Amino acid sequence: MEKIIVEVGSTCLKIDKFDGEKVEKLNGKTIQFKKHYNEDKKLRENDIKELIKSVNELKSISTDIYVCGTSIFRTLEENEKKEFFNRFKTETGYNFNIINQERENELTVFGATRFVKDKVCVFIGGGGSTEISIFDKNIKESINTKFGVIDVMQEFPDLADDIATTDLETVKSYIKERLNLPKEKADIIILAGGAHAYFAQNSGIKYENNTLYNDIASPIMMDIETRRKETERYFKEISLDEIRGRVDDPEWWYATRAMSAFALVVAEEIGAKYVIPTNIAMVYGLLNNEI
Repeated sequence: MEKIIVEVGSTCLKIDKFDGEKVEKLNGKTIQFKKHYNEDKKLRENDIKELIKSVNELKSISTDIYVCGTSIFRTLEENEKKEFFNRFKTETGYNFNIINQERENELTVFGATRFVKDKVCVFIGGGGSTEISIFDKNIKESINTKFGVIDVMQEFPDLADDIATTDLETVKSYIKERLNLPKEKADIIILAGGAHAYFAQNSGIKYENNTLYNDIASPIMMDIETRRKETERYFKEISLDEIRGRVDDPEWWYATRAMSAFALVVAEEIGAKYVIPTNIAMVYGLLNNEI
């Protein structure tokens, strides 16, 4: 029987279908849990309703559904967490499982490095948290920070405008001052935990086919200098309004400039020569270790 895995983060629902052999990514959804939580100091009612509706709609595909939450859901007060868990169970029939930051990192690294033989850095960026690991046959160093793209967007809201007015170096400096960074270096950085390949393929930035290793979930790459120039161009020249006008998920693009800056900060800090944007999240690790 087909299994559905739903990852609920600070801004995105990631939905995957597993048929016993292969993983198929289904259309997700943008729900601004962290942004609205910061504004309301509690989960917003419409966000909860939208999540419950989305999960219940998946029953038409399969009733074998696993739902887990990260980032903002880890920080809920116990009373609010219990109330949310009970409501979610009552209205969907499923448990809502919290994945802690360390486990999220491990599960995503497992998926991102399945076919990798070289030493790599795995960057996992989210709305309210960032995980960075150095992997060389196993995890050599793991650094976590409760700081993510929504925190940056609150400081620099113009990054969601058509063209950003805050320059890239200012945003990078703000991130670097607050982000815990690894001591080890790696020639390759893999961007995981979100739709980084989707971003590259739809934003207009330059990339090429991944020639470093063969993984259907990691099809593209760019050298660090290309990534640096293209991130600068994404801030100064590429129209976010034009992108939002042609995609099916315009809200998802809200924090993409912030995420681009995060990825570049980490890539430069570890001395990366190549950047591998992927759409890999926790699903592979979950299927092999949790569910």
